[in-house]
Amino acid sequence: MTAVLRRPALRAIWTPRIAAGLVVILLASGLVLAAGRLGPYPSLLQGWLLGFAIWSCAPIGSMTLLLIHRLTGGRWGFAAGPVLRPLALMVPLVAIAFVPVLAGLTDIYPWAADASQIRPDIARWYLGQPWFVLRAVIALIGWSVLGVTFGLKLGGRLLAALGLAFFGLTISMVAVDWFLSVEPHYVSTAFASMIAIQQLLAALAVVAVLATSNVDGKALSDIGSLLIATLLGVVYLEYMTYVVAWYGDLPHKAEWFLRRSTDVWTNILLVAFVTGAVLPFAMLLLEDVRRSPAGLRIVGLLLFFGTVMHFAWLLVPAFSAQVHVALTALGALLTLTVASALFGQGTASAEVRHAE
Repeated sequence: MTAVLRRPALRAIWTPRIAAGLVVILLASGLVLAAGRLGPYPSLLQGWLLGFAIWSCAPIGSMTLLLIHRLTGGRWGFAAGPVLRPLALMVPLVAIAFVPVLAGLTDIYPWAADASQIRPDIARWYLGQPWFVLRAVIALIGWSVLGVTFGLKLGGRLLAALGLAFFGLTISMVAVDWFLSVEPHYVSTAFASMIAIQQLLAALAVVAVLATSNVDGKALSDIGSLLIATLLGVVYLEYMTYVVAWYGDLPHKAEWFLRRSTDVWTNILLVAFVTGAVLPFAMLLLEDVRRSPAGLRIVGLLLFFGTVMHFAWLLVPAFSAQVHVALTALGALLTLTVASALFGQGTASAEVRHAE
């Protein structure tokens, strides 16, 4: 069995489309890094972080879903597998795409440019640059190994269990490092959990869009139910964080929300919440929608829109050049999506050739 699985694994490692996807990411990362570090354009690196945050959700979430399915089983995993596996194989690309962030720490994170930005009670040693890089490298290497292993259907249940434990530990650190520490005075114990569930939601949204054409009604309904659970998880954690910060009379936390409560960001949040959360949730309550490929496709697109706007609301207000950051993030997201589409087509075509 292992020998049979290794042949497509080796053939899926390198195809022209996989090479093209890798080249696109390398070129885009190099251009952003050069322009951000050599020229007076730190907003390019800040926008790249936002684009990376959105795009990386689906590969990392797919890896996690494969680990969960390896432990629990269920027809939803077999139906979603043709989409989840190529996405999980992209986790090494996530590691490559994070290089500009590591190289541009001082342009993105205020604590990296000026250590006095960190209050003593936030533990200065934790946000030191060497520790930040070390945590990121450990997480990205570990996730890459897990993504490739389970993307190629080589992992067992023990490795899946250990992998989930590893993911739970590392996401609790790097989610805070990568995204929350752009404003080092704000802390949230629920933030990492919210990011992890957002990654699961994004991966399932991609599955709803791409993998529902030839899936039977029961598996479709299971995917719809998982979408409900993950969507509620993201909304609940975000809302409860707001309630604790505001009604708990915590000024430093309330300040973080006030920065995102201007007229512009309030309108953006309202549109994102209605379009990317309330509407898909209402649709998913209908069994006919959960059993409909077209219905789930619409839900998936709405949830992806909500994911984009959610991360924009989380990150963009932390930066001064907000318009430039948003435009750069849009370009980065489109570029990374093109690269992942090429990569995914390459892995899928290699798998089909082997099956034939």
